[in-house]
Amino acid sequence: MTSGMPRFLGIESAAVEVRAFHPGLVPGLLQTRAYAEAVHENHKLIDETTTEFMQQNVELRMQRKEALTRTEDPTKLWAVLYEPALRCAIADREVMCEQYEELVKLAQRDNVTIQILPATVRGFVATHDLSIMHLGPGLPTAVQVDTAWSTVAVSDKPREVARFGRMFDTLVASALPPRETPEFLHRLTRETE
Repeated sequence: MTSGMPRFLGIESAAVEVRAFHPGLVPGLLQTRAYAEAVHENHKLIDETTTEFMQQNVELRMQRKEALTRTEDPTKLWAVLYEPALRCAIADREVMCEQYEELVKLAQRDNVTIQILPATVRGFVATHDLSIMHLGPGLPTAVQVDTAWSTVAVSDKPREVARFGRMFDTLVASALPPRETPEFLHRLTRETE
């Protein structure tokens, strides 16, 4: 695992709610297996990783996703998906359409809120990914970002948590309402075909 990843995974697994944004990809907790494989395959040459490393990371991502679909106390997720990230064809049409359908399915769950941030939005758009992890009453909230060195930075410093909270709130305010997400994703599927 990259530096900082074990700490992030420990905090994420304990979180009762996660808020996530990524400017270039579908966030990991929402990815299908095929989409996750394509993401890792596309980075394989750059990161000089092995197929075994890729497979282990995809399997870990799928295990993390189970927190959203478990029957008892599923993790709450509020994700803002940036339209250019959804339109970025990181894989073939079949993989992308499967990913869009998975997002529609997950958005129907009571514990998952998905909003689309249109490409036409004016104003602030975060240029990096972020996850805000609420651990419940009496425990500190933590934030996570990936760094340019492919490491994971995690902090629970109140000032940093507040800053990332303001970022996420700004993205939410500019995004389409959650009720519009399914139709937006169905439109992307039709455009991809």
